[in-house]
Amino acid sequence: MPIDETRAFLPVRIAVLTVSDTRSLADDRSGDTLVQRLTEAGHVLAAREIVKDEVTLIEAQLRTWVADASVDVVISTGGTGVTGRDTTPEAFHAVYDKEIPGFGELFRWLSFQNIGTSTIQSRATGGVSNGTYLFALPGSTGACKDAWDGILNLQLDSRFRPCNFVELMPRLMES
Repeated sequence: MPIDETRAFLPVRIAVLTVSDTRSLADDRSGDTLVQRLTEAGHVLAAREIVKDEVTLIEAQLRTWVADASVDVVISTGGTGVTGRDTTPEAFHAVYDKEIPGFGELFRWLSFQNIGTSTIQSRATGGVSNGTYLFALPGSTGACKDAWDGILNLQLDSRFRPCNFVELMPRLMES
């Protein structure tokens, strides 16, 4: 799947949200992984936060960033499993205008290559709200690498062919 070098690279402004009851910036390896990868790709870190795994807190942070014109994309890590404290997908679904079902499907397919059937425990999800892309990833660094390297790095590159999320950004608010 080609990168068309004749097209200009357009940096995207990305906010990183870590959902965790125990992590801090000092030990947030998954958040660090996302920040490193997105900045190395040429994108801009628009914001970074850590919130507890509470639907109301996650949803509030998402709504803040969705309303902020300086944030094009939100990528979260953590809280996508099936335990009682895993509430990230519920918060994301409450904020979506449209879900992107293929994101979670493709993530689990890629993840299967590395962790086998354990990928079934992931409720990774993607969608759009008020013209902002939202992606929820599991909390492991491996999952963040799989999602970034296998999906987001390409779909957030304006040069990726045959199509990408960046070229759709001007049309996300169409009615």
